[in-house]
Amino acid sequence: MSFAVRAVGLVKRFPGLEHPALDHLSLDVRVGEMLAITGPSGSGKSTALYAMAGLISLDGGTVAVLGDTPRGRAGWAALRAARIGLVFQEDWLLPTLTARQNVEMPMIGVEPSGPRRDARAHAALEEVGMGAMGDRMPAGLSGGERQRVAIARALANHPALILADEPTGELDTGNSNKVMALLTALNRQGTTVVIVTHDPQVAGACGRTVRVVDGKLEEGP
Repeated sequence: MSFAVRAVGLVKRFPGLEHPALDHLSLDVRVGEMLAITGPSGSGKSTALYAMAGLISLDGGTVAVLGDTPRGRAGWAALRAARIGLVFQEDWLLPTLTARQNVEMPMIGVEPSGPRRDARAHAALEEVGMGAMGDRMPAGLSGGERQRVAIARALANHPALILADEPTGELDTGNSNKVMALLTALNRQGTTVVIVTHDPQVAGACGRTVRVVDGKLEEGP
């Protein structure tokens, strides 16, 4: 069996907190899986996702992504650029750049050709149904449209793994359904998707659900 993520014994402590955010948490994510991580607010579910992306340092444990165990910030940055797409609750689009320019940002340093970056950005926007809006500024887009641009940005470098932290948290039901339909379609095409969510409908759209409580893992809803 191939694994997209193997997280073993993760420990993370934050100053001022009595209990660790991650308390020897272990989780395997299979290649091609669509997994939901649920749990109450402050349970450690987002911290677990950030650990899988190498966005935080750990006090214990190891994370392997697609068979690679990066060392240090540079190793994780290279892995994220090549193989991981990140989607957050906030779209974090740069307001002074067009939608297409925002999608191009992760390619800088990865794809040296400007025309190829532009073509890939346009293709990613087409994939999320935003091909006609590449020249729009973020202020001229709805919340759902901005989130779809953010997903296109996550797809810019053709990642094998998408890690999404509450990607529908700021959206209404209609736009939430569109975002989930897009993530589900990407998963059907072979992309592994891990979603942190508090929404039972989002979790229900995933093939498997795990629950994090007090920094520890529980299987099932």
